[in-house]
Amino acid sequence: MLFMVEMQVNIPLGFDADEAARLKAEEKQRFQELQAAGTWRHIWRVVGQYANVSIFDVESNAQLHDIMMGLPLYPFMAVKVTPLCRHPSSMHDDDR
Repeated sequence: MLFMVEMQVNIPLGFDADEAARLKAEEKQRFQELQAAGTWRHIWRVVGQYANVSIFDVESNAQLHDIMMGLPLYPFMAVKVTPLCRHPSSMHDDDR
């Protein structure tokens, strides 16, 4: 199942800088693990914001929920999830 996930990160002003750096490093490590597994298929930065648009390829809604809830920066995120399916006019057969 493919999902577009829009993530806006809002770390509060005055939040401990060392803790924020640690969480960002953990988030990057988790992202790279999921990317290597093919689960976090794409990520794009949103210009001018601490935000991204990502494509996830997961087995179920529950799997995506668990992934999102497990992200180190999740407590600081506003998230919008949109299910996706292949468009009938696409020239590609594999949703990639």
